[in-house]
Amino acid sequence: MTSTALVLRSDGIGGLLTVVPALRALRRHGLRVVLACPPELSELAALTGAVDRILPAHGLAPLSWPGPGEEDAAHPPLLPELAVNLHGQGPRSHRVLLDLRHQGDGIRRLWAYANPDVPWIRGPWWDPGEHEVLRWCRLLQWHGVPADPDDMALPTPLTASPAPGAIVIHPGTGGASLRWPADRFAEVARVLTDEGLPVVITGSRRERPMALLVATRAVLPPQIVLAGRTSLRELCALVAGARLVISGDVAMTRLAGAYRTPSVLVSTAGGRHPILHEADASDHLGAVVPAAQVVSAAVRMLGAVAR
Repeated sequence: MTSTALVLRSDGIGGLLTVVPALRALRRHGLRVVLACPPELSELAALTGAVDRILPAHGLAPLSWPGPGEEDAAHPPLLPELAVNLHGQGPRSHRVLLDLRHQGDGIRRLWAYANPDVPWIRGPWWDPGEHEVLRWCRLLQWHGVPADPDDMALPTPLTASPAPGAIVIHPGTGGASLRWPADRFAEVARVLTDEGLPVVITGSRRERPMALLVATRAVLPPQIVLAGRTSLRELCALVAGARLVISGDVAMTRLAGAYRTPSVLVSTAGGRHPILHEADASDHLGAVVPAAQVVSAAVRMLGAVAR
């Protein structure tokens, strides 16, 4: 009987993408993988090819096993003996897994980073400066499971791209204080459109007003605004077939990287893509990076692809 690992990674697209190599390593190790993550990420989880089932998770709220709709099944799935914390250094994320119970049983083994607040959990020590992809691979390697940090590529979904060959501009990010201003995204969109390049603007449903504002200030039609109008699978297809992604959100540049699509990141966060500015949290991006600099970076990336 194949053993199962319950893996916690309960945040957004960018977070899930950082654990793809670790999830695939667990699968190669012969484990079925149940991923505790937000249910809206189920399409992306399926594209990894390493997730057998989703257990709905919302932040670090308590988990419920076996999951919605399975409690009344004739043979609900047994609680896995092994849990893997790919969410954080603990102790809260450790305890979300340790506190999970079903019919009196609990998690027997937890693979996680060492934390002095849960001293009975053995694991490597957390390195706050480590790249996230390497961090989760190192955790598995400490437990004897080889993981390849370069195993990041995603397959293109069997879904038509809503704008093949477009330049994708994604202005959203986690907080307004870290967001490049709409006026500057609009200037970039206008300059690229004037050069005859097709541009679309993406984002979540919540980010649609900002995306529409960018289009309005760029004097571009609202039809180019795809924010709030694409499923996650369609967004993946869009990025996979895009010429370039320009984003204020590191999650989008990680998605671009998974499809080997060139990208330009305007962000305070680190990553493997061109970063035009890296500031202290108190610094405001709007006072630092001019639109012309982003346009120049975009042109360089497009030229590199053309060569």
